[in-house]
Amino acid sequence: MTKLNIGIILGSTREGRVSPQVGEWVKGIADKRGDANYEIVDIADYKLPFLGTTDGTEPGIAAWNGKLASLDGFVFIVQEYNHSITGALKNALDFARDAWNNKSAGIVSYGSTGGARAAEHLRGIMGELMIADVRVHPTLSLFTDFENGTVFKPNDLHLNNVNAMLDQVISWGGALKTLR
Repeated sequence: MTKLNIGIILGSTREGRVSPQVGEWVKGIADKRGDANYEIVDIADYKLPFLGTTDGTEPGIAAWNGKLASLDGFVFIVQEYNHSITGALKNALDFARDAWNNKSAGIVSYGSTGGARAAEHLRGIMGELMIADVRVHPTLSLFTDFENGTVFKPNDLHLNNVNAMLDQVISWGGALKTLR
């Protein structure tokens, strides 16, 4: 059986964001497992316009959809902004449809309440896009897992949750691949 391809989606595009630190940490844990091909997918790299403001022919839109189509599952790195996900992530989710369908996803969130409210909003969106979100959800606190809100220093207790989430993403991803 070939390994699944799992994209670790960075959910923020703002200057000074910490999502690359969190994404690299998740990727480091994931790569040690050897059970899938993991890669960071940074929505900032695709320079997506706001949905509905252009004719949709920008090359980043096609590249974004192509990247998503090449993946079997996702891990979303989600930060909470005003009790929800970032506008950039919502826009990126909306720029694809079929490329999301029948794939698995996990969520690693952070914020003042561990990003729980953003994760709950994301789960509703994923349901509409036919993405099967897994139960285990590592939550990171801005107060205990980041130094001065900018330097990511995760507590060791998160390692078990990340691995359990990845177990679920891989098992569901393999099962859903049979539907595609």
